Amino acid sequence: MTVPGVSGGSMAMITGIYDRLITSVSSFFRRPKECTIFLLQFLAGAAVGMVLFARLISTLFTTAADIPVRFFFLGAVAGGVPMIYKESGLKRLDYKVVLYPVIGILLVVGLAFLPAGLFGPQDGGGIAGALMQIVGGVIIAIGLVLPGISVSQMLYMLGIYEGIMSNISSLNIVPLIPLGIGVVGGIFLTTRVLENLMKRHPQSTYLIILGFMFGSLPELFPGIPGGITLVFSIATALLGFFAIYFMSLKESGLQA
Repeated sequence: MTVPGVSGGSMAMITGIYDRLITSVSSFFRRPKECTIFLLQFLAGAAVGMVLFARLISTLFTTAADIPVRFFFLGAVAGGVPMIYKESGLKRLDYKVVLYPVIGILLVVGLAFLPAGLFGPQDGGGIAGALMQIVGGVIIAIGLVLPGISVSQMLYMLGIYEGIMSNISSLNIVPLIPLGIGVVGGIFLTTRVLENLMKRHPQSTYLIILGFMFGSLPELFPGIPGGITLVFSIATALLGFFAIYFMSLKESGLQA
């Protein structure tokens, strides 16, 4: 969420830990000890990363380094493509290579055309409002789990972004409880479904996920720069590509 266009799911996918993360969440109640250890390690790493790099990256986006930094992340996403393609198990080039990523791209792009508040609650309180919050939480969970889906965009789509931000800023937690229930339940439900799809239909699932990631990139792409900025942007894109590419090779070697 720190980097526009690169969701946490996307980074988990291109660094090779997405499958294990999904399995750990979906299998939490079957193997609580093993899954808890991995999830705590993941959360600790994510927390440290946010503390150390969130402010740095946010600052860089407001300086002359903005465009080269964005190209670094574009290169990083590209560097993860070979690993994701390999995970799909596709042995030969055919229509699936185009069809399924296009489906993923269209699903992500389609979110931008939904009017804000389309699924927002008409009643501000009561049982109807609480149920709508729970449903909203489940939909938000889908955005959290799937790579390339903007959670903030999901909140806007549901028409609850301002309300959530207002409650968080004022530490008014009670109204957020139904939403939290929906998010937690939705994460377990989504990961269980996604794990089954990865096992039963790996080709289509991984290729659609790849489309999700591609569909989110226009938000990150700053356009083609000129002059010395173009040189630096190409260099950072290559750095991002090879950093993730070799990281994914190492991860594949450890899993072999």
